[in-house]
Order: sequence, then structure tokens, then C-alpha cells
Amino acid sequence: MVEREVQVLAFVGAPAAGKTVAAAIAKDMDIPVITMGDVVRGELRTRGLLLSNGNAGRVADELRKNEGMAAIARRCIPVIKDMKAIFKKFIVIDGIRSMDEVDAFKNEFGTDFCLVRIDAPIALRYERIKIRGRGDDLLHLDDLKRREEREKRWGMEEAMQKADKVIKNEGSIDDFKEEIKGLFDCI
Repeated sequence: MVEREVQVLAFVGAPAAGKTVAAAIAKDMDIPVITMGDVVRGELRTRGLLLSNGNAGRVADELRKNEGMAAIARRCIPVIKDMKAIFKKFIVIDGIRSMDEVDAFKNEFGTDFCLVRIDAPIALRYERIKIRGRGDDLLHLDDLKRREEREKRWGMEEAMQKADKVIKNEGSIDDFKEEIKGLFDCI
């Protein structure tokens, strides 16, 4: 049997679908995680801007406008390459937002790249947002819908449709954790 390269697993999904929880589960399993949103949050810090949905969206739009729709992915690729030299089985990417990003990762990592869509209904996602308390979260359902529309403009919906695997996150957190753990066991 041929030993495969390090598997690069990327999570895509609507806001608050469970991508960050899935990434946290990976971390608990000692799997390294690259969070694409950290690129944007880092850019906010560099520019001295407060963490807010508006600032994050504006900076993410600007990066994509100035550097192309795969700008954030391209900034992650060197970090992932460095990690591949150290880690032996998996690396996780949290937060794919466009097909351009998927294409950038597929071009770089080929068949060792796997896109996993995490689905959850909007009402459940909104309830999660209200309790998680992240600085770029939204307080109103209409704000969540606008954020989702912005991310769809980036191409998130197309990326979600092209996923290699789909995980439904509609039940308990324990059920979701078991499903994510099973994902790493079967790849």
C-alpha cells in the first residue's frame, strides 16, 4: 500500500454551522488547524481596527478585491506547507469561503485535499451565535442573513455544493463531535 501525504481537510459552511467546533474537535485530537478567519482578524489588528462583523467583512472584501478571491487561501498555503513537514496524518483548514479558495488548495495539495461541508438550519445557527459571544458575531437574524449573503457573493455557496463530504449538524453537540471524530477515523 502506498503511504499517502498528509491529508488536508477543509471545512466549509454557512456562519455558525459548526466549522469552528469541528476544528476544535480536531485540535483536541492533536490535529493542527489553520483558521482562515485568523488571517482577517490579524489584518484587523495590523490596521488597528476593532474586531466587528463590519470591519471583518470590509477587510475580507478588500483583500479579495486587491489580491484576488483566493487571497486568504494563498496566505494560508505557506503555513500549511510548513506544517506538512511536521505532522504525519491530517491538517485542518477552518473557514473556506469560495471556490477560488478551494481551487487554490486543490492546485497546491491535489488529491490530498478534501472539502467537508457542515450544514445546519439558519434558526439553529442564529441560536448558536447568540450564545457563543465572538466579537464579530451578529445580534439580529437580519444581520446573519446579510453576512451569509456577503459570503455567498464570495462564492461560498458554490464551494459548499462541491464538497467531497457533507456532515449535518442538527442534533446534539455530542452527536456532532462523534461524527467529526468518525470523519478522521475513516479518511
